[in-house]
Amino acid sequence: MTAIFVTGTGTDVGKTFLSAALIRHWRAAGHAVTSFKPVASGFDPATAQESDTGVLLAALGRTISDIDAISPWRFAAPLSPDMAAAREGRTLDFEAIVEFSRRAATSADRVLIEGVGGIMVPLDERHTVLDWMSALRLPVLLVAGSYLGTISHTLTALRVLAQRNLTVAAVAVSESVTPGAPTAETVATIARFADMIEVVGVPRLSGDAHSHPAIARIAALVEG
Repeated sequence: MTAIFVTGTGTDVGKTFLSAALIRHWRAAGHAVTSFKPVASGFDPATAQESDTGVLLAALGRTISDIDAISPWRFAAPLSPDMAAAREGRTLDFEAIVEFSRRAATSADRVLIEGVGGIMVPLDERHTVLDWMSALRLPVLLVAGSYLGTISHTLTALRVLAQRNLTVAAVAVSESVTPGAPTAETVATIARFADMIEVVGVPRLSGDAHSHPAIARIAALVEG
């Protein structure tokens, strides 16, 4: 069994795109796969199918009616979960999120648990996504963009993850809509400082993204 926590250096860097591609890759190989995005902000029920959770469900071959099973904590405001919850007069129960995630991690042959935003996004008044990952102790897939500034953001994230003794299975640099340096150069620079962690560049893909060699390489690294 393989369970992985997918996190990012920030928001909109490609976590859901890569999660969906990995799901399709493993399904094509005949594995039993499931995925969870326990906490989602910026969620609009009117466009649920286009949401991150909707994308994951589509990759799993499931319908939007299953949304409660993989994203039980959903908030309307496109803000950090603590702020988004407060707008609705709600709070997040950190221990409940951790317990849900622990059960989820044993639910299939291949399991992806996708975080929300970047690694230091607050979940409540005291806990961040980093605390969530630290409680689970799952290997981490760190997703970064290729925008200007991503090298510093990525290396800072790796340093913080190392301080918590979390295992980083791989770093995926997903090509941004507005990139900075060429993706290959960005990958090479991050790799020089990444302490033997493999860094994989992922070009902008569509259609059969799951069959691209970069996705296959990330899948192999995650599987160990």
